[in-house]
Amino acid sequence: MSSALSEPPVTVVGIGADGWDGLVELSREALAAAEVVIGGPRQLDLLPAAVTAERIAWPSPLRPSVPGLFAAHAGRRVAVLASGDPMFFGIGRTLGEVLGAERLRVLPHPSSVSYACARLGWALEETGTVSLVGRDTATLVGALFDGQRLLVLSPNASTPATVAALLREHGFGPSELHVLEQLGGPGERTVSGTAEDWAQPPGDPLNIVAVHCRADRQERRRPALVPGLADELYESDGQLTKRHVRAATLATLAPAPGELLWDIGGGSGSIAIEWLRAHRSCQAVSVERDPVRAARITRNAAALGVPRLRVVTGAAPTALAELPRPDVVFIGGGLTAPGLLAACWAALGPGGRLVANTVTLESEALLTEWYRRHGGELLRLAVAHAVPVGGFTGWRQAMPVTQWSVRKPVEPGESEAL
Repeated sequence: MSSALSEPPVTVVGIGADGWDGLVELSREALAAAEVVIGGPRQLDLLPAAVTAERIAWPSPLRPSVPGLFAAHAGRRVAVLASGDPMFFGIGRTLGEVLGAERLRVLPHPSSVSYACARLGWALEETGTVSLVGRDTATLVGALFDGQRLLVLSPNASTPATVAALLREHGFGPSELHVLEQLGGPGERTVSGTAEDWAQPPGDPLNIVAVHCRADRQERRRPALVPGLADELYESDGQLTKRHVRAATLATLAPAPGELLWDIGGGSGSIAIEWLRAHRSCQAVSVERDPVRAARITRNAAALGVPRLRVVTGAAPTALAELPRPDVVFIGGGLTAPGLLAACWAALGPGGRLVANTVTLESEALLTEWYRRHGGELLRLAVAHAVPVGGFTGWRQAMPVTQWSVRKPVEPGESEAL
């Protein structure tokens, strides 16, 4: 038996604002039997004197401290207190990743989201959830659609005012806001209003913000969920993969949950941004050598609701050396840089994918050579737009784009990159 499995299990107990009185008997027994209880100061204060375990507040930063903290209490019965459901945006995920899921015994409590939907009469499965705990406020932007119901997990008492300001800024001033505080506890309270009229002072820091999105009449329709957003949604100096080519390119890149994209020659960041919009667990790094463009990519990512985009300022292939291994590589610029294609190909694991676009003959010749050596698909994308020609209408052809896409083979005995 491994040393990890021989350790007593770590019991993770969800607790609400109703404290000890709201716990089921199984959770109370686990806490009463513990030798050590770890949690936030607010949660630890909810325990009665009858729980005689040593009480330890989480140090900061939390995640790096987890291995050492549990090693210091090896062999002891340890319980961890968590807000509500530990596995819903909670400490349970971190403990599972660091300690291993097999070491955990999780006893959940109703989450704040469950309580909020119960109070508002909203269907839980039809309500979106956005966490702003430890995340950029711009994360909320990508979830704003007229009629959508959202629950915003709040880090502090100032969050409701911050959310109201963001809604006004993005044309959702008429949205209804409900701030639900101390859900399930004796101090439970709800404050309601609209984003455009919100003037409530900060209340209890333990709150969740419910938003029923209502767009201004003048507000343009929000960006669609599918790739190929309108070009004018991007701040750009002209270095932008245009809408129709972008949609075709994202279809070829084929984002899937959890995958990491390298977007090389980011330009305005449109490929990486729309990759991230495909799923909240998608990851992307945009590599751009021009610092002005790199800053622009960051602004575009925030404006379109994916501030998690990592932007690296530097020239490829040098800037690629310290990046985590990608699942997919897109090259939108700098193809003829010495060693770039070779470095990208080497970085991909078995089954990894590479897509490259170009409009120049020199880069096209390079892609043709790589296509000859490695196979894949080589195609040309051409788009024409109707424009006035005197008193008539004719077609104006955009520069054709040559695209090479390929999947790195899996050699015998190898496993595909995940």
